Amino acid sequence: MESGPAIFAGVVFALFGGALLGWTGTRVRRGEPVAQGVNQVASATLAGAAGAIALGLAGYCLTRL
Repeated sequence: MESGPAIFAGVVFALFGGALLGWTGTRVRRGEPVAQGVNQVASATLAGAAGAIALGLAGYCLTRL
């Protein structure tokens, strides 16, 4: 009964984390800024860390079924 919300949360975290990492990687590869008006290295690092944390949370949610 409680596995439904865990699956939903895990999938949402996985989609968000994967999309954020993909978008950040594409922006960095093209040399475009990740966040407007912020140091490119700092913004790429923060966005990459947020994507990795989201994927970690997805793994946590999906392994608790």
